Amino acid sequence: MHIAILGLGEAGSLYAAGFAAAGTRLTGYDPADSTTPPGVLRQATVADAVSDADLVLSLTGARHARSALEQAVPAMRAGACFADMNSGSPALKAELATLLGERGDLRFADVTVIGSVPEHGAATALVVSGDGAEDVRQAFAPLAAPVDVVSDRPGDAARRKLLRSMFMKSLGASVVEALAAGQAAGDLDWLRGQIAGALADGVPGMDRLADGTTKHGERRGHEARDAAAMAAELGITATMTLAAADVHLGAARQAGRLEDSLLAAYAGLASANIGDARQRLGLVDSGISAMWPGAAVVGRARTVFCRAGENVGLSQALETARPGDVLVVDGQGDVARALMGELIAERARSKGVRGMVIDGAVRDVSVLAEIGFPVWARAVTPAGPYKFGPGWAGRPVAVGGVVVNPGDLVVGDDDGVAIIPAAEAEQTLADARAIEADEAGRRAAIVAARTEASA
Repeated sequence: MHIAILGLGEAGSLYAAGFAAAGTRLTGYDPADSTTPPGVLRQATVADAVSDADLVLSLTGARHARSALEQAVPAMRAGACFADMNSGSPALKAELATLLGERGDLRFADVTVIGSVPEHGAATALVVSGDGAEDVRQAFAPLAAPVDVVSDRPGDAARRKLLRSMFMKSLGASVVEALAAGQAAGDLDWLRGQIAGALADGVPGMDRLADGTTKHGERRGHEARDAAAMAAELGITATMTLAAADVHLGAARQAGRLEDSLLAAYAGLASANIGDARQRLGLVDSGISAMWPGAAVVGRARTVFCRAGENVGLSQALETARPGDVLVVDGQGDVARALMGELIAERARSKGVRGMVIDGAVRDVSVLAEIGFPVWARAVTPAGPYKFGPGWAGRPVAVGGVVVNPGDLVVGDDDGVAIIPAAEAEQTLADARAIEADEAGRRAAIVAARTEASA
């Protein structure tokens, strides 16, 4: 059997390891610069990965699910099965099945994972529905994974997953909130013992719930929202589930650590393509521009507020800045006094800061160019800043007409600056790369036509 895996992150890699050990032929695709799992022949496109596969496993995340399927379907061979293993809503699964069904010679499996893949690996239990359910059962048989086929209707498996999620995500959120309160009260060790004693798997189960809420907060938060929406359709007000979604998404924002591999995948991607992928939203206004030609940056937003003409907040931000940060400074649009120059730039470089976006003025731009420190600002002035404050760092700010949260993705180039919410960075990457490829093809066609006409 030939299996194609779309998405080579944590879950994709664990499934790849299981299938590789079983001697399965594997191909894979992932737009991020992630490590290729042993035994997987990595391909440059989705189409190349799936072209000869008997079974396609989509592990891209629900936000990428439709894009992955649309890229895969034209290249799949007749009689193959597309298995969507993402945690999506029943409506999404039904929509995907309908899109795939337009070809008429492919099967679809709605697959949901019941349990922790990091804990159980490729043997984690599955619930499956759709006309491709038996394909999945047969493929996973060598891995000893329990497979519960519930029906031939796409969405039925997803519905069971979300019903379970209403409890599990609420439990995880409760553990995280309680532990945070215990730490603040100075009673963390006592409370950990109380929570562990109430759980069947004790301390490991408690830590798994707490760590997973932070590590996978973005994905689990959206899953909880899907569960609440499904409950509403059933006439149930899911108050606890909606609250759990907020806790998970809040934990993801507070973590604010977009993976380095994802940042690297954005390198060289034009801010214009990103803007097109986001319906022209999230682009800092054109009054804020690069201070020297060729400036470019990709990094995590470290947000800063400075009162007009003051830079106390900027100094505070530098105290806690981390490698990979881009300081995004709300200077209230004031251009009378520069908020930074060569000395602050050197301090920032020493902290691993990659650049700055400033809704205000700067100075020493020739030195900024000389040392290669990327800065986007509204103006240049030799006048230095005041030091009285107030100012702060780490709260949401508005810069160039865009709201920026700590940990958002910042991409800057000669055209300007794009801000991408951290929770949407992966989907935006896929969409922007697709736009980039489409434009490259159209441009090549224009050039070829012009060359042919002049020949």
